[in-house]
Formats: sequence, structure tokens, C-alpha cells
Amino acid sequence: MSIRYLTAQLAQQIDEELMNAVGAFSLDQLMELAGLACAQTLSTVYSKEKYPKVLVCCGPGNQGGDGLVAARHLGMFGYEPTIYMPKPGSKEIYQRLQKQCINMDIPIIPPPASAEELPRALQSSHVILDAIFGFSFKPPVRAPFDDALKLISASGLPIVSVDIPSGWDVEFGNAEAVGLTPDVLLSLTAPKVGAKYFKGRHFLGGRFVPKAIQEKFQLNLPEYPGFDQIVELPRNYRM
Repeated sequence: MSIRYLTAQLAQQIDEELMNAVGAFSLDQLMELAGLACAQTLSTVYSKEKYPKVLVCCGPGNQGGDGLVAARHLGMFGYEPTIYMPKPGSKEIYQRLQKQCINMDIPIIPPPASAEELPRALQSSHVILDAIFGFSFKPPVRAPFDDALKLISASGLPIVSVDIPSGWDVEFGNAEAVGLTPDVLLSLTAPKVGAKYFKGRHFLGGRFVPKAIQEKFQLNLPEYPGFDQIVELPRNYRM
């Protein structure tokens, strides 16, 4: 059977089940595993020898939390990440994730200077990790991310997007033509419906979904190889 693609509503339902009494995961655990999968995906495609400088672009929600975790792991892998996060999340978990990056001397562009510093950061980077918007995003793109997406797109740098490319509708893809066009996509838990419109290298991460939840939602997930946290899907992998 083919892998199941998720609507935003179904993805939210699965996340809630993972964190309730059935799944028993904490948000911290899921972010840590997701962020590790992001870092592994980027390092699988873009070697630190050729692409050492990574600009990690984070939004204010859980997607941005995944990005902060990924930045820390990328630093551990030997990359040189810089974090662009113009609207830091206010929750305590995001503050802790930021502190972990600061403890590793990972540069974080100060939010008040983010508009001026983003072009310079792009010029000095080799690859971008896009962790701005997640599956709950609905167009239009609002400030400051509207200008940021334009600059990121115009940079010509390779992009690895997390779960759904930023600016895309989770179900209708880049229908508004304002989203990023990444080279690599890492879907988390299961691909979202909008990923059907993605044409690049597609990976699946989230090697934490219990069999009971996989079966309940008929996810039909592929096997992960060895001890990897990711598995590459065939291009244009469809329902």
C-alpha cells in the first residue's frame, strides 16, 4: 500500500495523539527527534566539506523549534550554522533551545537587525535550512517573512525545507506562488498533501511513530534503514 499523505487537520490530530496518554511523548522529545532528522537530511545531501556554512531560518512556532534543534546538531556534526529568527517564540521551550545554541557559540542574528543582516547572512552561507512555517500555515505570508522569503528565493542557495516549504499551503502547495522552491524536503511523521507538488529529493523523518498510531491512521510508512532517522522517498512519491 502507498504511504498516506496528511491534511493539516489530520497532521494536527496525529500530533495530539503522539503527545496524549496514547503516545506519551513530550513536545521536547518530538522536537529533538525532528531536529535530529533535519540535521541528518541536510548532512546527507550537503557535505560539510563543500557546504559548511548553514543559514538556519526559524519561525516562531514548533517549526522554528525543530530548526533550533537542527542548528545544534549541525554544529555537533561540524557545520557552521547561523540562526535567522526575526520573531523568536515566547514559550519557555524556545528560550531553552536558543540558550542551548548560544552555549555552543552558534550565532543568532539579533531580531531588531534581522532585516538588515539577512542579505549579508545569505551572501556568506552555502545552504539554507528552512524551518519557518509548518503545516498549520495559511497564506498570505506576513511581515517580516514576506520579504525574507523573497530574499531567500533570490539568493540562489540550495534549500532544505522542513515538513512543508515555507509559504506553501499544506494542502494546495505553492498555489499562491509566494513560497520557497527547495531542492530537498524533509516530511515529518508522514508527507503532507501539498508535498505531492514537490519535485526535488524527498525524505521522511520521524522514526518515533508507534505501530499502534501508524495502524490507526493507516499511514503505511516505509521501513527506515539501519539506525538512520530518515528514509529517502522516490521522487514524485504519490498516493
